[in-house]
Formats: sequence, C-alpha cells, structure tokens
Amino acid sequence: MTGTARIAATRTYMEWGGIARLGLAQIAIGAVAAIMTSTLNRVMVVELALPATIPSVLVALHFAIQMSRAKFGFDSDRSASRAPWILGGAIVLAVGGTLAAMAVSVASRQLMLGLTLAFFAYALIGVGMSAAGTALLAHVAEQVEPRKLGGAAALLWIMMIFGIAVTAGVSGQMLDPFTFPRLITVTAVVCLIAAILAAIAAWGSWGMQRPALEKPAVAADASFRTTILDALRDPVTRRFAFFVFAAMLAYSAQDLILEPFAGRVFAMTPGESTKLGGLQHGGVMLGMLGAAILSARMGSLRVWAAAGCVASAVALLVLANAPWWGGVALLKGTVFALGVANGVFAVGAIGSMMAMTAADTTRGTGIRLGVYGAAQAIAYGVGSLGGGVASDLTIAAMGDAARGYVAVFGVEAVLFIVAAFMALASTPSVSARVMREQATGDVILGAMR
Repeated sequence: MTGTARIAATRTYMEWGGIARLGLAQIAIGAVAAIMTSTLNRVMVVELALPATIPSVLVALHFAIQMSRAKFGFDSDRSASRAPWILGGAIVLAVGGTLAAMAVSVASRQLMLGLTLAFFAYALIGVGMSAAGTALLAHVAEQVEPRKLGGAAALLWIMMIFGIAVTAGVSGQMLDPFTFPRLITVTAVVCLIAAILAAIAAWGSWGMQRPALEKPAVAADASFRTTILDALRDPVTRRFAFFVFAAMLAYSAQDLILEPFAGRVFAMTPGESTKLGGLQHGGVMLGMLGAAILSARMGSLRVWAAAGCVASAVALLVLANAPWWGGVALLKGTVFALGVANGVFAVGAIGSMMAMTAADTTRGTGIRLGVYGAAQAIAYGVGSLGGGVASDLTIAAMGDAARGYVAVFGVEAVLFIVAAFMALASTPSVSARVMREQATGDVILGAMR
C-alpha cells in the first residue's frame, strides 16, 4: 500500500451532517444575493425610477470584485483553518447588504450620495462573497470523501437556492406596505440572520485539521504572484478555468433573457413568465439531485458536466425553434428540460472543480478554486450584460423578436458545446498522480491533462 493510500485509509472525512452545516453559509450567501439582485434592483428601477442600467452596473461591479477570489483562496491556503475566512467573509457580506439598503434609501433624497454609498456597498458584497465562498468550497474539497463530492456540490447549491427563494418570498411579504425605513429594517434582519447562520457553519469547522501538501510545487513562503503564476502554468488548471468561463458565460446569458423571450415572443404576462422561471428552477433542483445520486454510481463528474452542457445546448436549440415547432406547451417542456440539464451541469462542474483541486496534493486548494471562481464571476458579469445587449442588437438587426432570440440562443448553444469538449479534454496516462488518485479512490478526474 502506498503512503498516500495509508493516509487515505486513516483519514476521517466529513459526514453529511457536517456538509449540511456548512451549507448554512450557502443559505446566508443566497439570502443576501436575493436582496441584492431582486429587492434592491426593483426598488431602484420602480420606486426611484432610475434607469435599469444603474442596478445592472452595480451587480456587474460585485462580479468584477470577485476577480479577487484567487487572492482570498491563496490567503486561506496559508491559514491553519478556513473557518475564519468563511465567517469573516459572511460578516463583510452582511455589512455590505445592509449598507446597500441604506444607500438606496439615501438615494431617494440625495441621488449622488446614495449611489456613491451603493458602489461601496456592492463592492463589500463582492468581497464578502469572494472570501466566504472560496474558503467554503476549498474546505469542502479537502474534508469530504471524493466519492461524495457530487452529492456535496448538489446539497450546497440546493441550500443556496433555498436561501434565495425563502428570502425573496418572506422579505417580499414583510416589505408591504413599502417604506424606505422598512426596507432597511428587513434587509438588516436578513443580513443578521445570514451572519448567524454563517457563524454556525464555521464554528463546527474551526478546529478541523487540514491535509498537508506533498512536495509543494512552490515554496511555503512564496508570494501570491509566484503561486498564482504556478497555478496558471498548470495545463489542468488553465483548461478547466476556460471550461468554467465558457459554460458559465452560456448559462448566465440564457438565464437573463429567458423571461423577456417568453414575454415578447409568446405574449406571456409577467406572472406567467415568472412561473416559467419557477419551472426552470424546479428542473435545476431535479437535475442536481439526479446527478448527485447517479454520479456516485456511474461515470465521472467531468462526464456528467459535459453531458449537462450538451443537453443544455440541445434544449436551447429546441427553445429557439419553439415558436414554430410547438408553441407554449413546447416552451414550458423545454424550459423544464433546460433546467434539468443546467442542474446536471452544475453538479458535474462544481464537483469536478472540488475533486480536481483536492486530488492534486502539490498545490493549494484555495488558490485554484479561487482561479475557477474568478473565471465564473467574469463570465457571469459578461453574460449578464452581454445577453441583454446581444438580444437587443440581433432583434434590431433582424427586425423580428423570434428570429433575434434564435441567434442568441444559437450562440449560447455553441458555447455549451465548446464547454463540453473542454470538460472532456483529457488523455488518461499512467502517472504517479493517476496512481495516487486511484489508490485513494479518487477516479473523478483521473488525468485531466
């Protein structure tokens, strides 16, 4: 038995209860995200009558700040425990969320001062999400048994979706009748609860011992610049970062134009298109659960990620042709199928991300997850802005909404196909790394070279 195998045999991995406890931090992140993207977005556009560009720029700012994920991952790699980063990030996130609500209230009286505060608040939100989210994923990657990573990814993201859904529903009821003081109070309560949940999540992990690196690729006291350049020189890290970028660019773009597509092409009311979004989210949940269960029994997580990308591409192509092929019934069925495919892709991608970083014991887990998180944030920021702009331009150029959306959905489908090929771009080879992964039972990403 190899030394690594002996270590693996004696290691104590985190059980499902511990994973669920860490998921409380995901609920916290989802809760603040719901306030930021839903409640405050609506208040700025409707109550303050500001151009929709302003909240879009603020959301894009928080994504831009998340390019710092690699630095937070690097710093958490140097810490004895990642728990302080999870808790500290969540506290910054909660402060940023509360300050954002206060900024919107100030903007109702002094616009420029309020917007200045809002920029600072959204920057804090980006910092908090970067610190807490990166440390959380790195901690899970290190402490969860490899064969459970698919299920862990599904559980964490389902809990985040739960946080978004519950916060949106409950805070929506508490905000009526609307006043700006009520907005601040409700947001502050949500953010306080989020901080408490994150504290519970981090507390149980405070004393957990982190696995040591074997033959580190860079010196333990190497600078951030040296460490990240080493990570980016690794073809595995580089290729997977491109996969994350391509897949998330396609995902984020289709996420924001789906409801406008339903309204403009199928004449759906706001209520009907919102239900359509709920149908998609239901599909995402089903896809996540299915992929989590099946990935532990067959195939590898990267294959599931690729399959989810291909299925998403097919669903987008059918969706683009729904106006001519089958009308509203086909639209609803395809949107649900798209959600299932997105859920499969998400579990495969996130699980692969954690498995790959945990399998390589020569480099820090946090910095590579930070690189992937930065790629995801950049893609989401570009997709959020680019999806709407692209649909407007193609519709204007073609003079027809349905045909304009066909072009946009087609580009997104191509991106998903490209991402699928990137996920599968590996050639198995008999190497020390592969033997180590097989010895420890980690065959999720055997040789992504």
